Amino acid sequence: MNTFGRILRVSIFGESHGNGVGVVLDGVPAGIAVPLDDFLPDLERRKGGIQKGTTPRKEDDIPFFKSGTFNDYTTGAPLTLLFENNNTRSGDYEKQRDVPRPGHADFVAHQKFGGFEDFRGGGHFSARITVGIVGAGVIAKKMLNHSKSGTVSIEATIIKVAGQDTVEKGLEKAIAAKDSVGGIVECCVKGLPVGLGEPFYDSVESLLAHAMFAIPAVKGIEFGAGFAAAEMFGSEHNDAIENMTGKTITNHAGGIVGGITNGNELVFRIAIKPTSSTPKEQFTLNWQTGEKEKFSVKGRHDLCVALRAPVIVEAMTALVLADLMLLEQQIPKVVNS
Repeated sequence: MNTFGRILRVSIFGESHGNGVGVVLDGVPAGIAVPLDDFLPDLERRKGGIQKGTTPRKEDDIPFFKSGTFNDYTTGAPLTLLFENNNTRSGDYEKQRDVPRPGHADFVAHQKFGGFEDFRGGGHFSARITVGIVGAGVIAKKMLNHSKSGTVSIEATIIKVAGQDTVEKGLEKAIAAKDSVGGIVECCVKGLPVGLGEPFYDSVESLLAHAMFAIPAVKGIEFGAGFAAAEMFGSEHNDAIENMTGKTITNHAGGIVGGITNGNELVFRIAIKPTSSTPKEQFTLNWQTGEKEKFSVKGRHDLCVALRAPVIVEAMTALVLADLMLLEQQIPKVVNS
């Protein structure tokens, strides 16, 4: 449900327009330095209103440590981060209660939870929840850098918006159409050891895909050559091993073979759908009248949610990999920061 991981257990809580959102992270080693300033760069990258095409809703997103830290170091106890919600406009959602928004979870949430769901801003389905994931990701990145294999770097970037190769061109396309757009984010991980992951259900691809699809708006994922592999010959797709470190001449596998990391750069891409909230007029069902009616989303929304996704992708990736490192005893239970 709301918890993921085996040794590093991540639990999310909160709603978009509730008092706050946050995360509980269990399994974090003691001794990791967690000064507030270390969290701010990643949290800033996730914020709306910072870059063109993102929602004007602005929250301070200052993490409040409620447990698991003492004197700016982790204690080994479950770590709780809370982020307050202070800039909400719930009235925007009261007005449209009877008309579930196309592309959103309004209808399914109403059916599943019998009308008791918090519908303001999407409630627990909102991407607002990802601020806690980003906070947890900062800690997971620190854990990876205390691994026996040395520094692990994770970098996610936007490579396409609305099918265009630059963000600016993609946003121009959206503005011209007066509609929302999607994008593609690529994530690259360097410094991983050989041997992370298990065959079949706990393969690295399986775990990363599970985590990526938990991010709102993600609709697809591919590793290495991805779908292009279906058009290649086997001799062309196979990565020839170059030396005993496992380095390969090519990297069509994306750093994973048999579900296990092979020591090369881990590479994957995710497809993010257009923002469901769009000013473009659409049709939807009014569940009070049972009739279809014209509908347009009002309020503050992202033109392209993919713009804020890279840091969330990095955080989810770090959480998965840190858990795998703990399983392989690659990260000590007590570190010396």
